[in-house]
Amino acid sequence: MEDRESELFNYTTGRFLANEALRLQERRRVFDIPGLFGIISKALHCETEEIVGFRKLGEGGLNRSFLITLRTGFQLVARIPYPLMVPKQYALASEVATMDFLRSKGLPIPKVYAYSFTSENEAETEYILMQYVEGTDLSQIWFGLEEDQIVSLMDQLAKIESTMMSISFPAGGSIYYAKDLEELAPYERFRREYYGYEKQPPSDHAENLRRYLHLAPFLVPGEDSLSAFCIRHPDLTDSNLKVSTDSSGLQILSMLDWQHAAVLPLFLHAGMPGVIQNEGDEVSRQMTKPRLPDNFDELSDEEKAWEMELLRRRHVHYHYNLSTAAHNRIHHRGMVYSLNPFRRRIFNHATAAWEGETINLLYALIDMTVGWASFAKDGTPCPVVFTEEEEVAAENLYQALSNAERGESMLRDNVGYGCETWVPVAHYEDAKALGQELKRRTLEALAEDEETTKEMYAAAEANWPLDDVDEEELEEYK
Repeated sequence: MEDRESELFNYTTGRFLANEALRLQERRRVFDIPGLFGIISKALHCETEEIVGFRKLGEGGLNRSFLITLRTGFQLVARIPYPLMVPKQYALASEVATMDFLRSKGLPIPKVYAYSFTSENEAETEYILMQYVEGTDLSQIWFGLEEDQIVSLMDQLAKIESTMMSISFPAGGSIYYAKDLEELAPYERFRREYYGYEKQPPSDHAENLRRYLHLAPFLVPGEDSLSAFCIRHPDLTDSNLKVSTDSSGLQILSMLDWQHAAVLPLFLHAGMPGVIQNEGDEVSRQMTKPRLPDNFDELSDEEKAWEMELLRRRHVHYHYNLSTAAHNRIHHRGMVYSLNPFRRRIFNHATAAWEGETINLLYALIDMTVGWASFAKDGTPCPVVFTEEEEVAAENLYQALSNAERGESMLRDNVGYGCETWVPVAHYEDAKALGQELKRRTLEALAEDEETTKEMYAAAEANWPLDDVDEEELEEYK
């Protein structure tokens, strides 16, 4: 039954243009299927012979899910993490405790039947056994929602978030069961050019973290209600909402994927989910009621399609704001509180894992010192000072890297790849060929440029983002 090359153990949802062998190995997880069936039978108090169905349900960024069916028709999900998930023990233990806690508060969260955050069990893998929620992934219908469906969905979401964010906590951090705790170079190659292809010492980032600690007390809002500890979904997207689409209308059935959820002060949680916000659009920023342009009927089919999608994005942004203001006022207050997007930005930069550079944190620190009067209105002098030379150097590097990001974004759009160079299986061969063709054109243009030195050409060739690379060397680069 346990074929070591089975598609059950391997990643089959997509392919990778660079370092594919390593990416697939990171997502390969062999486990003992009969052992897992034994665990399921104990959790559900049934015989293993009653298990009549076992198939792969889906593959995400960190986990593989399987649908198990019993002879009675009862179904559940077994979710098994990839080897790449870290810290595996704490991530799994916290997710289970968070789901159990939020479910106990009446929120639409799947029930957990059993779990193990170690591989020392019959299945020889970490796992979570949880309730299977029948319904439709919102991502399957997201781009075709009508305005009345958007209004209903945003209203429900705001009410759920209101319930969730009204739960009080005495402190911040992650939620765990006490029994589960023991006593106790820039990675992106396209950015390397702007550091002269030199490794960056962690001491620079450590110094910026020290600066952040001096400034952090001044980030706390003056309103106590915005500093209350609360919890929120860590990455709400259309892919982790299950909905019903029957005659009773669109209803949220369940919220999935709670890895890395944390209790934080409300002002650090406040904000629109990425899949909902449309801040790049002036109409959305001004909260103008969305409508089609007056000349819509005169547009081409392609232009009409674009305007309809823009209208959908504006409706989502607009109605989430309205529903949050109506049902979750304190969250809405945090969303519109002065400089709160900046507070979240600098916090995220300071708490993110170091990936070989510190420019984003440094740039935010400089922004805060320049606008110091907005944070210390009592005239307190800024405890961190940058020289003019430091500010100019940071500005130049930040702008150069922003240009590089735009170039890499264009490459992504042209080739059609996502995070870690992921592409759909059917698109792999075409994307691979196009990536190499664009590399050829880029190097050809560099060769024709009189200012390109041999060293510059060699560095550009060696750091093409769609080529395989020695990732041990990348780790050393950090």
